[in-house]
Amino acid sequence: MDLKHFTYAGLLLGTLAIPLALSFDKKVHFWTKWKYLFPAILIAAILFIYWDIQFTTAGIWSFNHDYVLGYFYKGLPLEEWLFFLIVPYACLFIYEVLKAYFQTYEFPRVFAAVSLGLIVLFGLLSFYHQNQLYTFFNFLFAAVYLSYTIFRNRFKQHLSKFYFTYLITLLPFLLINGVLTAIPVVQYSSDHILNIRVLTIPVEDFGYLFLLLLMNTTIYETLKEQKYY
Repeated sequence: MDLKHFTYAGLLLGTLAIPLALSFDKKVHFWTKWKYLFPAILIAAILFIYWDIQFTTAGIWSFNHDYVLGYFYKGLPLEEWLFFLIVPYACLFIYEVLKAYFQTYEFPRVFAAVSLGLIVLFGLLSFYHQNQLYTFFNFLFAAVYLSYTIFRNRFKQHLSKFYFTYLITLLPFLLINGVLTAIPVVQYSSDHILNIRVLTIPVEDFGYLFLLLLMNTTIYETLKEQKYY
């Protein structure tokens, strides 16, 4: 097996290394929240993996066998399955760090307004691009789930930290997803995207990350607040 076959796996390990190592920080105490974190990640992962399998089967995206370990299930490489566990873990670690160290930075009204603007934007993108299936479903799901989150109103107190987390996450996202799409490890059908890219990253991926983070964060906070167990 050539070294290049470890490309996707290596990026995932790099994503996980620092958050895992710092999970025992005395102020954040991230490890004490694992009982809520892992169920939230798994619930969201089930939905995203199903989506991933369907889109892979339909040829909307595919994976370059030269840059993965070669272990596939349901058309997805092992690394792609791990993606939906590792990336949310790293993102929610950032979220908890912000909550622990920047408690006073709260702008709920500002971000509620931003959310309303994004709902309109996502809705328009999905409406006018129904033939580009990644564009359509990606922004439709984002608009629906963000609408549910905002109008349900329980998540308002967490909006600031969610948006700050998303903005911070964009930095490693540009690096990691930039590598994945530049080589490319992940290939997209040009018929199902807008073909607008930031560096080499399809613009839809930014909405995909937004929805992935939002779903994980809302489920995580719901489990914490309801204290089902």
